[in-house]
Amino acid sequence: MRIACIGGGPASLYFSMLIKRQDPAHEVTVVERNPAGSTYGWGVTYWGSLLDRFERDDPVTAQAVRASSVRWSDGVAHVRGERVVHHGDEGFSIGRHRLLDILTQRAEDLGVRVRFEQEIEAVSQLPDADLIVAGDGVNSRLREHYSAEFGTDVSIGRNKYIWLGTRKVFDSFTFAFVETGHGWIWFYAYGFSSDLSTCIVECSPETWAGLGLDVLGQEDGLALLAGLFADPLDGNPLIGRPGGDGPAQWLNFRTLTNRSWYHGNIALIGDAAHTTHYSIGAGTKLALEDAVGLAGALARHHDLQAALEAYERERKFAVLPFQSAARYSAQWYESIPRYMQLKPERLFALLGQRHSPLLPHLPPQAYYRINQAVEQLTALRQLRSWLGPRVARAVHARSRAYR
Repeated sequence: MRIACIGGGPASLYFSMLIKRQDPAHEVTVVERNPAGSTYGWGVTYWGSLLDRFERDDPVTAQAVRASSVRWSDGVAHVRGERVVHHGDEGFSIGRHRLLDILTQRAEDLGVRVRFEQEIEAVSQLPDADLIVAGDGVNSRLREHYSAEFGTDVSIGRNKYIWLGTRKVFDSFTFAFVETGHGWIWFYAYGFSSDLSTCIVECSPETWAGLGLDVLGQEDGLALLAGLFADPLDGNPLIGRPGGDGPAQWLNFRTLTNRSWYHGNIALIGDAAHTTHYSIGAGTKLALEDAVGLAGALARHHDLQAALEAYERERKFAVLPFQSAARYSAQWYESIPRYMQLKPERLFALLGQRHSPLLPHLPPQAYYRINQAVEQLTALRQLRSWLGPRVARAVHARSRAYR
């Protein structure tokens, strides 16, 4: 097959690798509009299951990603001068630049042609190919051209957010909540290298405007934010986009869905097909799993339309629980004032429960007590399950000793 991947993000690159490994005779080209190494971004998070996925698909990639990743196992929250720690699941993070470098190099080693600084602005510019993979992100021009055929729907989140970096290296996934005279503002932060961390700042539009962040340039805005978060940042500054004191890149999150993930010989992948709110940290995972799903469908079905139908059916179903979790997570943060009267440890506990569809409909204190009772009951049942066979064996052994 002749395959053209539009967009040089993780989904396109990983798909190009997988399809080349399946059959080296495929002619695969990845077209990226930006220069090599110019992609903006800090770090991305993922979980151990993604490393397992890499190991199964391509051990060479797995080894390179593992060697370049930072591991963390705790969650930390800073609230009203208190520091709360939660020992949770192990997570990983890696610099976006480094991840793209690894995937690009591996794709080229396998024979994929990666072309930088090539803009596809119109359908007429598309290369002649049996399959075109649109992996050009949430603002995909290819998808927008066929938005009616794909059934594209976009909803805009209420809160404002901005992706930043800092030289403060966080060794845990860290949250910090600060109350201002205009409402609450908070960040999510995690280290992704030996000297840098990602720091995503979020707040309501009222807080954003009240603090003057709607009119401040990047330099002044970063100074204001660094002052608000001086304690958890240990006095370190925040780092924005390169390029001087232009407008700060504040955004509203766009939740994107598509009724169909393919049209003719064009298949959507990654953020071009779907987005999930950054607060659940699943975007990169889902994009790479789309790549696996599309490559797998093409391997199982010799007919292209049958393969694309299978890909759409399987991946749309797979992302549903993540879309639901992301929707509730975003709503939790949009309702922050509802939870900020809780004690810090209770706030952190409900932060971990923000994916629950029940949480918005119960008073926070009541939900916390119910959740604690359920956790205690579950722990008791697990203990009884663990002790039961051991007690039985001990009783049996003792009875045999008296025979």
